[in-house]
Amino acid sequence: MALRWYSVVVDCRDVRGQAAWWAEALEWQVIYETDDECVIVPSWADEKVMRETPWERVGPGMVFVAVPDEKKVKNRLHFDLAPHTSQDRDAEIARLEALGARHVDVGQTEDGSWTVLADPEGNEFCVLSSRDD
Repeated sequence: MALRWYSVVVDCRDVRGQAAWWAEALEWQVIYETDDECVIVPSWADEKVMRETPWERVGPGMVFVAVPDEKKVKNRLHFDLAPHTSQDRDAEIARLEALGARHVDVGQTEDGSWTVLADPEGNEFCVLSSRDD
């Protein structure tokens, strides 16, 4: 028996705003949207592909749920995002900043191969060096 990583749930105050931000940042699509919950999945995940992909190999989506409180401390879990080697890493960081991401200091060293950013509600994530796999 195998469990499938089905989704990552993100608590937030602006459910629609956070879902839209992450959908644009990842080039994903919003597939469900209410004031209390929004769901995004990879844009390639259409019904045909989903039917043809073994259930346990389908990657997770992201679910944004409404909470009344603001984020106050550093996340205990964060996303590591990486551009492909064919992409311009600095341009990707600039694109995320143009969407509203900001640089944050979580104690990282200046010589790291990653950049720490935060989404509009302050959730930290990293942009790693470019990768082939």
